[in-house]
Amino acid sequence: MTISPIKFGTDGWRGVIADDFTFANVRIAAAAIANYVLAHENYEKGICVGYDTRFGSPAFARAVAEVAASAGIPVRIAAAVTPTPALSYAVRESDAAGGVMITSSHNPYQWNGVKYKAGYGGSGSPSIMAKIESCLGQPLRRAAHSASIVEEDFTSPYVKAISRFAALDAIAASGQRFAIDSMYGAGAGVLAGIFRPLGIDFVEIRANHNPLFPGINPEPIEPHVRALQETVVAEKCQAGLVTDGDADRLGAVDEYGNFVDPHKIFAILLRWLLERKGWTGGVTRAFNTTKMLDRIAAKHGQALYEHGIGFKYVCDLMLEHDILIGGEESGGIGIKRHLPERDGLLNCLLLVNVMADEKKTLGQLVADLQLEFGEHHYGRIDLHIPDAVKNSAIGRARTIQSGATDFANMPVLRVETLDGIKFFLENPEAAAKPNAAETWLLLRASGTEPLMRIYAESVSKESVHRLLESARAFALAR
Repeated sequence: MTISPIKFGTDGWRGVIADDFTFANVRIAAAAIANYVLAHENYEKGICVGYDTRFGSPAFARAVAEVAASAGIPVRIAAAVTPTPALSYAVRESDAAGGVMITSSHNPYQWNGVKYKAGYGGSGSPSIMAKIESCLGQPLRRAAHSASIVEEDFTSPYVKAISRFAALDAIAASGQRFAIDSMYGAGAGVLAGIFRPLGIDFVEIRANHNPLFPGINPEPIEPHVRALQETVVAEKCQAGLVTDGDADRLGAVDEYGNFVDPHKIFAILLRWLLERKGWTGGVTRAFNTTKMLDRIAAKHGQALYEHGIGFKYVCDLMLEHDILIGGEESGGIGIKRHLPERDGLLNCLLLVNVMADEKKTLGQLVADLQLEFGEHHYGRIDLHIPDAVKNSAIGRARTIQSGATDFANMPVLRVETLDGIKFFLENPEAAAKPNAAETWLLLRASGTEPLMRIYAESVSKESVHRLLESARAFALAR
């Protein structure tokens, strides 16, 4: 059987377990990482290896460790399931040469993956990932004696660090009640373990490890957060907090059970950091994220950097510029003062910290945002379609020029192609909305999966729905 080619995407390589994500291919990916470390890093510092709750993750992590150790690279491997940001924190704090995380993050249960973390404690930069990919298939030297493989607890030091970053006493004093949803993933027990000794009132769901993620994808968006929405209402909580499969992304639910998308969370955190904490620095956002962030940054005179989709671009900018916060559409938000890395658990803590400081529920914080910066509503659909259909749709989209067509009866005003094809549209609804959001639609084909994602932002939930359905019809047209 021909081994499936390995391709490192925006944050590593992912594959379907037992199809292309096999022990043989994991060892090939590990050899490429080891060759990179030997050639470009101080390999004697060793690497850290972690893993999540997915099927086979501990064994795949052990395979990575054995490949690296055989080349003379010392390995510290997680003693138990570990959140991705905890692995990144361990890499940075121990001055390791790099790190490897076995996870497929928010993908369905059939998937697993290999993420690479650089010595600075964040996603490998685009240049690093390109070098690793160039090492694929190269023979790996064997050291005269294999290096050590030592088990270590990466989670406890990380929990202490994020606990110092948030004002836990203020959260406890607020008297608010929270629901915590770990989606059967690596974040299970972390927030509960922080809250319980302080008497912070909470209820926890889906905290058991289950590699099948029954009934959901471990992605903190609708419809997968329905159990959390129901829990928040039934348990009379002021907010619900949810992290994805490896706990580097977050979502939230307000006191009424309404899903609060990551864009609103990003905006709430940004506003709080600028206005209450008094911190300054640039803001980075991916091409598919809300333009409300642009308005908040502009109000406070901070630079706004728009970049491609994938947290490695955020990390790259954090290493080059004075950046306060950066993030992406899927709930990955990073604060440079902590790590140049997305961190769902830290941001859950900070979100309830905002609620405590402002003495408001999550719903009230969202309403304040919409009032000052204009209504911004967002939506996304994922089309699992054959590559031929996906490529046809992208090809047709590339031919669209301003004014040449419309989506949902909204004429195209301009087109941007930073990462995917984004159409800015003339929305008649905007005339009746104060401080109206720009209306846009983005089509982006995955480079590693038979998948197209369609994103939209507009002035109302209804127009977002119409745009997404219009784009769906466009993508599936033959």
